[in-house]
Amino acid sequence: MNPKSNRARLLAAAAAGVVLAGQMAFAGETGETREAWRLFVADHTRPVVRVLDFDDGKELARYDIKGYATLTASASGQTVFATQSDSDIVHVIGTGIALSDHGEHRDLDVSDPALLPVTFAGKRPFHVVPHDDHLILFYDRGGKAEIIDEAALLDGTAKVREIDTTAPHHGVAVTMGRFVLVSVPDTSAETKPDTLPPRIGLRVIDGSGKQVGDIAKCTDLHGEATSARLVAVGCKEGVLVARPGKEGPELKLLPYPETLPKGYVGTLLGGKALQFFLGNYGEDKVVLIDPDSDEPYRLVELPTRRVDFILDPADVRNAYILTEDGDLHVLDVVKGEIVRKAKVTEPYSKDGHWRDPRPRLAVADGQIAITDPRHALVRIVDSGTLKESRTIPVDGQPFSIVAVGGSGASH
Repeated sequence: MNPKSNRARLLAAAAAGVVLAGQMAFAGETGETREAWRLFVADHTRPVVRVLDFDDGKELARYDIKGYATLTASASGQTVFATQSDSDIVHVIGTGIALSDHGEHRDLDVSDPALLPVTFAGKRPFHVVPHDDHLILFYDRGGKAEIIDEAALLDGTAKVREIDTTAPHHGVAVTMGRFVLVSVPDTSAETKPDTLPPRIGLRVIDGSGKQVGDIAKCTDLHGEATSARLVAVGCKEGVLVARPGKEGPELKLLPYPETLPKGYVGTLLGGKALQFFLGNYGEDKVVLIDPDSDEPYRLVELPTRRVDFILDPADVRNAYILTEDGDLHVLDVVKGEIVRKAKVTEPYSKDGHWRDPRPRLAVADGQIAITDPRHALVRIVDSGTLKESRTIPVDGQPFSIVAVGGSGASH
């Protein structure tokens, strides 16, 4: 498939997505339609997570935890995982927002947020991967990953399947049906004290924990995402894509073409209504990846280094990229072009420690929420005009942020 026909296919899929959204909104009128959005914000240094009402900025709850946290929302949006890597613990917050699909419409139930009674402990929990009705928690120094059932969490219990990750390493695990994709460490590598071995590949294991097929080479594996039925991970050699097969996931490397400058993908996002992936490519470029195209990579250059980026779950053509000069860029994923930009914060340099306080992005109700830790604010920017509509003051240094919500019928 050539790039032009590929773009035509993406345009048709985008149009279909808009039509479906309209049909769902119309069908949802079987009951009183309501909308609810909440922001979950973790402080950069303090062990605290705040829940904010998106409409008025009111603080609905504040949870004191053990350490500073990175936040990850589940696929359903009913839970948020607060991963405290340096404190070896993960807390789970019930968002109080539940969307249920009824075919012709969705129902929305809203209740109070709550810090759930179940916690997860282990040596350096890091990557949390949401997928369908569960989340996969990877412990870098624990030599294990856990597949966690979300429904049990919401009932106040833990239902966990443990996965052996061979040896401690900074890796990831992703489910595909009854199979699990797990990163592979180089156990033969000589490492300095208190350092972890490098990643060299990806393996597939079945429900009994048995490896299926050979290990697929993937040097310095980092970054994963799911789009439709595909899973992609970043490698030094290219992007490794897993597809469902008759006897389990089939792994195929998409090597970087010679036309690309030197670099590699280390962070990936997966399209929801459209099948594609967006990855970083070095610090000042991104790539759009279509695994079904004869030319799967489209490079997009940025004026300065990237601070954060995110896909819009509702406006499926849009991705938002914040660069260190304080500009927010809108990337049209179908055209493969930056279509507009505006300054939304003062500059935040990428020099310094990787975890220095810098803005992070979330999307809620057609608007972009941007943490500004230097000014103790969450800035709300209209995704159409890129103009700031308001700010939400947040005590401390607001850092990691996720948005949860939507609209539905309330019976």
